[in-house]
Amino acid sequence: MHPISAELAHRPSGVSGIPGVPPSPNVPGYYLRPRAGGFVAHVCASGAALRSVRRLVPMVLRGHGIVAEDVDNAQLVVSELVGNSVRACGDHVPVVVEVYAASYGVAVNVHDPDPDLSALPRRGTVPLDSAVAESGRGLGLLDLLAPGWQVRRSSIGKQVRCRVPARREPS
Repeated sequence: MHPISAELAHRPSGVSGIPGVPPSPNVPGYYLRPRAGGFVAHVCASGAALRSVRRLVPMVLRGHGIVAEDVDNAQLVVSELVGNSVRACGDHVPVVVEVYAASYGVAVNVHDPDPDLSALPRRGTVPLDSAVAESGRGLGLLDLLAPGWQVRRSSIGKQVRCRVPARREPS
């Protein structure tokens, strides 16, 4: 058994097992587990679940020494990817959100149950600096914040994989 798994087996229900992270919130359809350098959250996409995942990102990444600006970038990528999943699959879609510090920066992976890779969102024609646009800039933001992001089939549908460049705070 993995050391973290063994530790979690002896923890009371609701304790996250992630250093510096409080117990899982009382949110229906929310399951959190640790992974090396971060977390994996299994959620039914709701406002409460997504707010909780967004709050986790800075807690976990700052705990691994990631610079605040880069933590904000990772948090924005999480929001955009989960928002795209909800737009593609509907409210309360089950998604799996992985966020962890890696040697190249921050990994952000979002799995959703839609296996149709041909139905991916298309890049909008709205300029990223538009003061009036309410949508259509998400994939452009991903290109800037996570260059080279990819979409793959996964065991539950599809997975969007992002590598967000990140710096570490000096030791």
